[in-house]
Amino acid sequence: MKQKENGTWVSWNENLKYNFKEMYSISTEEELQEVIANNEKIRFFGSKQSSADIAAGTDALINMTSYNKIVSYDYNQKTITVQSGLLLSELLEAVESVGWCIPCLPDINTITIGGALATGTHGTSGKLLSEYMTECNLVLADGTVKTITKNDELIDAVRVSLGMLGVMSTVTFQCEPEYILHVKEKPENDKEWLPKIKSRLKEHDFLRVLWLPHTDTGYVITGDKIDPKKEVIENKGPKYLKHRRTVSKILYKYSHKFPWITSIANKIIAKAFFNSKKEHKGSLYQATVTKSRGSTLELAEWTIALDKFPQVFNELKTEINKWSNKSFIHIPMDVRFVNKDNSWLSYAYKQDTVTMGCVSRNAATADTYEAFESVEKIFIKHGGRPHWGKRFKAKDAELTKIYPKWEEFKELRETLDPTNKFLNPYLTKLVNAKELVNETA
Repeated sequence: MKQKENGTWVSWNENLKYNFKEMYSISTEEELQEVIANNEKIRFFGSKQSSADIAAGTDALINMTSYNKIVSYDYNQKTITVQSGLLLSELLEAVESVGWCIPCLPDINTITIGGALATGTHGTSGKLLSEYMTECNLVLADGTVKTITKNDELIDAVRVSLGMLGVMSTVTFQCEPEYILHVKEKPENDKEWLPKIKSRLKEHDFLRVLWLPHTDTGYVITGDKIDPKKEVIENKGPKYLKHRRTVSKILYKYSHKFPWITSIANKIIAKAFFNSKKEHKGSLYQATVTKSRGSTLELAEWTIALDKFPQVFNELKTEINKWSNKSFIHIPMDVRFVNKDNSWLSYAYKQDTVTMGCVSRNAATADTYEAFESVEKIFIKHGGRPHWGKRFKAKDAELTKIYPKWEEFKELRETLDPTNKFLNPYLTKLVNAKELVNETA
């Protein structure tokens, strides 16, 4: 175990900074137990890519990235067990190497397993990543280890918990046989793609829409399982498409000072980079997961019941197209789909769900990006739920209305962590926890 004293923790996009007194890098479960047991307050982090302020803010921190081994495979059950600091990319490559997959993968692969599970990371046209977790070791506030299986009553509370119930140590995932997707991409007018969502979800194995604000256009991506031997004429589009992020960075450079620039920039970007039809095939991982985010950015993401999405979308579109406000939104807003589940803090708890991302390409000026507030206001109004790892302002009073199991989760948290060891200032406000005062005789 390595220990570092008195430093500064900085998030990936440099928007969050905290001084710390002790930082531990652990490599075994025993070290993890020891560190947790011996600290009054502690948080833990992986690749620091969360936009929500959940990973630091305490004097003691645990860097989980060195706790990153593949523990075992069960070839009969098609399961893999890993340490929670493993990067998602390494998990997916390990799974693919033995001919398996974990369906409906997250968009980005540079996050740790523990972080992905804690914040409810999801893919599209399927389930949250956490729904494929069949067992985990959870290190509790007193340093003891509790093994939780898919048959345990706690599993639905633990699957998505923001690290407030304990620290995930090892995690076992249920895998499925790998399959190949035939992916097609093309632009469509909003009047065309929006009414087709439900029919396309039935027709295709994969559906994703990159909505292009201020252009009346969505870029529709569908995927269908095919025989691996089936030939597909590959069309990756013009070679200049690889420069989209660079062009976007240039066009949006001053949009925080002059928000209306965004509307013009979006039309240029849509015409240049989202006007081509593309086609290819590949494994689920190779065909659908972004391998890099490139430059830093800031993210918000909201979810809404599938049946409510058309109404919410039209209301949002009307609002941001008003030139009387400053909510001009950078391309694209990522629209994805998640099947209902039973995890207490899942966005898809008991409802088929649509997720809609909102991105600021200027991470340093995200606090003045009014689109985040406009999007949150509309989604909250309709019972929308925020992505735990991304930017939002809702706290306990709002969350108890939109998460049916919120109060039960808070009670469980208090039982498992009675001294609030795993709460930082942000999480304390999120769950409206009582501040505990140390009494001396």
